[in-house]
Amino acid sequence: MIEPEAIVDYATAHSDAEGDYLYRLWRATNIHTVHGHMASGHLQGRLLKMLVMMLRPRTILEVGTFSGYSAICMAEGLAALSEGERRGKVFTYEINDEMEDFTRKWIEGSEVADLINFRIGDAVKEAPRLGVMFDMMFLDGDKRTYVETYDALFPILNKGGIILADNTLWDGHVIDPAYDRDSQTLGIRRFNDSIANDDRVEKVIVPIRDGLTIIRKK
Repeated sequence: MIEPEAIVDYATAHSDAEGDYLYRLWRATNIHTVHGHMASGHLQGRLLKMLVMMLRPRTILEVGTFSGYSAICMAEGLAALSEGERRGKVFTYEINDEMEDFTRKWIEGSEVADLINFRIGDAVKEAPRLGVMFDMMFLDGDKRTYVETYDALFPILNKGGIILADNTLWDGHVIDPAYDRDSQTLGIRRFNDSIANDDRVEKVIVPIRDGLTIIRKK
């Protein structure tokens, strides 16, 4: 049987390159932060860029910037659009202020810095105050409160808008009884159950990396 890692390596090798800047950011994230694996990485990053190019959102909200990898990927998608469609913006929130110095340096040093509005704070409280309606959202914050985050931000998502929720298979823990007392696993299970029963949206879980749920507001 082929190991899943070998499949990921194969898929990565046959996808677009992530580019030198993102590769260096990935390495720096893994060297200088405690949870380097939390960065989206090559394969998911290329998917995020591709989805932005396909969906052509004008406004993107990201919950959980971490080191800035995914924000840069989505901004690359905006930058690849035609001149008339390039007015989009990624608003990205990181609640952990200890990440600010590291992340801001990498975002501001990227070629797409002008397309990213990086903020330290709680997106659930602050994003609705922007007065912006969003075409796309990427949820990658606290897994324990995914349901609450979704409920709070759903009203500022445009009709037909897309929510991408990361880590929704949680390394398989969502179906493993050994994690029945783990608060993050329970949070994701609760979120998955809630989305499955939400008739306001269409949804599909894609088993890429750690699970990515694509949700479309009807």
